[in-house]
Amino acid sequence: MPDRLTLWLLLLAGGFLSGSILYSRILPLLLTGKDVSAESDDRNPGAANAFMTCGPAIGALCLLLDIGKGLLPVLLSRRFLDPAEPLFALILLSPVLGHAVAPFNRFHGGKCIATSFGVLLGILPQCIAVVALAVLYIVFSTVIRVRPHRRRSILVYALFAVIMVPLLLYAGKLSYALGCAGISVTVIWRHLCAPSELPAPQTEEAAEETAKETAEAPSESSPRN
Repeated sequence: MPDRLTLWLLLLAGGFLSGSILYSRILPLLLTGKDVSAESDDRNPGAANAFMTCGPAIGALCLLLDIGKGLLPVLLSRRFLDPAEPLFALILLSPVLGHAVAPFNRFHGGKCIATSFGVLLGILPQCIAVVALAVLYIVFSTVIRVRPHRRRSILVYALFAVIMVPLLLYAGKLSYALGCAGISVTVIWRHLCAPSELPAPQTEEAAEETAKETAEAPSESSPRN
């Protein structure tokens, strides 16, 4: 059995490496030859783009794996570590941070939503933060519709932190409060940094057509004598 420090380091590294595996990019490439990052407007290697690019079967598999890579490291850590220790917040954050940073994908990570749900599922029933996160998403997707998805996610995770962190601190669950805060900051950061406004890459034919229209525009708009 490794000593306490080694155990902490191993579990932190394991959680980070688990989160670093971008199943939603790897599986579509292996099974269909499609790169969801290249074929989506926001270049995000996530489950939502796997659904849109490859269909519901592959999308659902990617979603389950993205949830699982956050859930399993937390469940394993709870067997060997005390979740009440403040440092357990880093255990909660490590899979989400791994997905956000993605060192195996040239540091082009995802937006961390599915992985963060998996992490929060791992601390049930001691903490029902995952229920609060799900309710916020439902409210702002159906009752008060906030669009686009990027803006909705930023709002949801900001409110999630504002609501859950004080409640968890009041309940004496410092590690979970810090973990929820760290997860929220990471997800908001990834959404703010994501190139969601980039246009989809043009085909050669479309690029030639655009260049032709640009070249013809001055002559069409010039005044007639």
